[in-house]
Formats: sequence, structure tokens, C-alpha cells
Amino acid sequence: MKKITWHSILVILLISLTTSGFAQEVQTDGPIYIVKAGDTLWTIARNLHVPYNELLTENQITSESSILPGTELKVPGLEEITGVLTTIKVSYGESLQSISRRYDVPEEVLIKLNRLTSPMEFYVGVSAVLAGEENPTDQAGRRVALAPEQSSLELAVVENLNPWALVMTNAQEGEWDLIPGEVLFIRGTVSSGPGAFPEQISKAAYSPGTFLQGHTSVVNIKGPEGTTIQGSLGEYPLSFFSNTSGNYLALQGLHAKEKLGLKPLSVSGILPDGTPFAHTQMVQIFSGEYPYEEITNVPRETIDVDLTEQETEQLRDIAVQATANKFWKGDFLSPVPDELSTCWLSYYGNRRSYNGSGFFYYHTGLDFCGAMGGSIFAAAPGKVVYNNKLPIHGNTIMLDHGWGIYTLYAHLSEFLVQQGEHVNAGDLLGRVGSTGRSSGPHLHWEVWVGGIQVDPMDWLESSYP
Repeated sequence: MKKITWHSILVILLISLTTSGFAQEVQTDGPIYIVKAGDTLWTIARNLHVPYNELLTENQITSESSILPGTELKVPGLEEITGVLTTIKVSYGESLQSISRRYDVPEEVLIKLNRLTSPMEFYVGVSAVLAGEENPTDQAGRRVALAPEQSSLELAVVENLNPWALVMTNAQEGEWDLIPGEVLFIRGTVSSGPGAFPEQISKAAYSPGTFLQGHTSVVNIKGPEGTTIQGSLGEYPLSFFSNTSGNYLALQGLHAKEKLGLKPLSVSGILPDGTPFAHTQMVQIFSGEYPYEEITNVPRETIDVDLTEQETEQLRDIAVQATANKFWKGDFLSPVPDELSTCWLSYYGNRRSYNGSGFFYYHTGLDFCGAMGGSIFAAAPGKVVYNNKLPIHGNTIMLDHGWGIYTLYAHLSEFLVQQGEHVNAGDLLGRVGSTGRSSGPHLHWEVWVGGIQVDPMDWLESSYP
């Protein structure tokens, strides 16, 4: 009886010690962030998605406190997570899933770290918070995807892998979780390219690096020849064309009054072997910062918001058609003689009041100086798709340059080309006038991209593919 008693006491002591040790092991004080050169308390709070005041309170500091590189800051609200927090900038072509697999951080942990309510919150340029080491490494490896009617076993045989290797390294519950087109990573191999696309898509990008009201953007996808691609930027459909083998491009403009904030950029398609792919990611729209101006002495009958919109829709019906043939190459030329090529009366995007009206209007083009009867030239090779008189634009010529790019020449006094005629860059199109909503002789010149009027200056100062 005595032995049993001592034995029982020993067991109880062992259980107590084990339990105590386990409790200490799972208890955490939460993650830390190590201050880097150039950090401020504001940028740290923003990049970690932590309320600024909570960060100060947690670390018993004030907004006046100095923080030196190497300082360890406690991060509030994440007590169940341990390790060092770091941040990366999310690029286009990545997703919650691809970042999870690239950096070996479970999706549920990423959701907590970044306080996500939707995977779409990993928009381009946002800071993604990772937990683990101070300098996280991209462990993704080469990308593969199941083709239609291909089994995971067949894919594993092709890649010389254990079938369960794909399952385990990509955080899947089983082979039944793998679906055609889903991007998987093979650890231990070299990887490059957008993680949310199959390996055959070596590039998914856009230029310039930000989307601005009233400007032209180019979406570029590189993949095998014979790939079919479609896409959209919010409500705007993207028309992709190939300028070289495997290089697919879509040019799209944004309205000068485009709503600021986030807009989905979607790309999908089918590879030559039948493998589907699709990716949607939010991108941010920034202000074009256009000024206000007042215009006087224009014909009263042309000051009408509804009339303006009706005419814009009439022109848009032409400009939304993306011709597969591309007629231009390199820079666009000035549509006026050299001596007037840098003489501008009014710029694109300016918010306008006419004859004292409200600022209900904006300037849809670039106004060049010109005298009555002055020469107007084609800015690039193209086809004349419109030459007629309009209430607002007056006598108007419109050229189709292919790939959804159009130029428009307005307020003319005379037409010198006919609809259906093909012209070369520098060909004479017509003469300067003051027809339509105009207060004096000048050339109103527009560039349309994907059915939207954009800043023509971009096309004079940059070369588009």
C-alpha cells in the first residue's frame, strides 16, 4: 500500500511537471518587429496594419520617442503568433495562396497577421506581413499546374515526384484537392515569375507602375505562342494582341474622372496544352490632379451636359472597336507644324466651366495653337473612320490606328481626306477652324485608348508598343 502511495505521488508529480512545462511552451508574448533604417512609428504601424496608438501603448512609448534601427517592438493583437514580423510589397500576379506557399506561412496565419476580411485585400502595392525569420526567403520553387483531365499521379510522373510531395508542400489535404489550373510549387527548384500563374506565364505586369485618372496603361502577359488571353480592368474589357511571339499586350485608358480607390484587374486564358489560368487582383487608381479653368465666348447652344454625353457616346461606339492590325510604330507625331508643336492653349483633364456654367465638364483633349486655315497632320498611320460635323467637336476627323487606339481632330474648317481612306504619319488631313464648341481657331486633338479619351501628351512623350 505504501509503494502504491509513493508511486501515485511520483506519477502526479511527473504529470504536474509535464503539464507545467507544456503550458510554458505554448504561452507567448506575441511577435516582435525589428526596426529598420528609415522606419518611423507611423510607417511601422501602417505596414503592420496595426492602430498607431495601440503600437505606442503596447511598447510604452509616445509619438515623440526615438526608435533606432535594431530596436525590438512588440506588436499588439497577435498574442497567439510568435517570431519576428517582416513585410513585403505585394506585386501583381501574386495572391494570398501564392504568398503563403512562397514563404511557407499558412494562409490562416497570413489572414490573422494582415487582419484580412477578404483575399482581395492583398492588392498591388499593399504591405503583406509575414511571421518567422527576420529575413524571409522565397521557398516556392518552380510552378506547375494540372491540365484538364490530367491526374495528380500523371503530373507527378511527368515531374518525377512523389505524388504526395505536391500535396504536402502546397498545404493540400489530399490529391482530391488539386484542380486543373491551380498553381502548385515544387520545392528545391529555381523559380521566377508571377506566383498565381502557371510556369508557362513568365510575366504578368503593367506599365507605368501606377494607374492614373486619364492616362494610358499597358498590361503585358508573356506566355507560349498560341495562348488565348482575355481580361478586364474593372468595367473596361481588355483586348490582348501579340507584337512578338508569346508577348501579349492590352492598352487601356482610364477616364479623367475615374473613381479613385481600388479596381479589379483580371486576366484569364488557356495555354496551348489546354491548361486554364485566371487571376484577379485589386489595383489602386490615383488622382490625375487636374486643375480648373473657365472658358468664355463659346456658342450657347453647345453648353449642354446631355448633348455632350450623347456626342461622347457616339464617338465611343467607334472607339471601342479594337482592330487587330496595328498601323503605328514608335512615337506619335505632332498634328500641327513644328513651330506650333509645343504651343498649347489648354491641357487634357482640366475641369471646365463654359460661359459661367458650373464645372460640369472636363477637357477631353489637348488644344494646339493655330490660325484659321492652318495645316493639320495625321499623328500616325491609320484609317479614316469618321469625317463629319458634330455639335460639340464641330468638323471632326477620327483615325483608327489599330489595337483600340484612335486619334481625333476637331473644330476643323475644312476636310482634306475621305472616310475609309488610309493615311500615313504626317499626311495632311484638314485645316484649322473654330466650328462646334470653340471660342477661336485652334486644333482640339484627342487620343482614345480602349474606348476612353486619355491624355494625348503621353502619346507625344512616350512610345507605346
